[in-house]
Amino acid sequence: MLRIETESDGDVTTVRVIGRLQSTCVEDLRLALKGVERRVVLDLSELILVDVGVVRFFGSCEDEGIELRHCPRYIREWISRERAEGKDR
Repeated sequence: MLRIETESDGDVTTVRVIGRLQSTCVEDLRLALKGVERRVVLDLSELILVDVGVVRFFGSCEDEGIELRHCPRYIREWISRERAEGKDR
């Protein structure tokens, strides 16, 4: 199950991702991020499980200036590996 919660303090919009996020649900997260004009933070502290499509999406989010807060170490390492492999392609 996936839950997406959004809150803003006026300067920063925090989008909390809770549960399992699979590639098939990335569009829901994109919609939550769409139109946010402030600084955006993705809070991943309650994220349980992801797949490779989600990891690539998180990498592109960072490339666009979105902060990944409380990113689990295994996801951080996976993002780094995907970036390294992408440069080799």
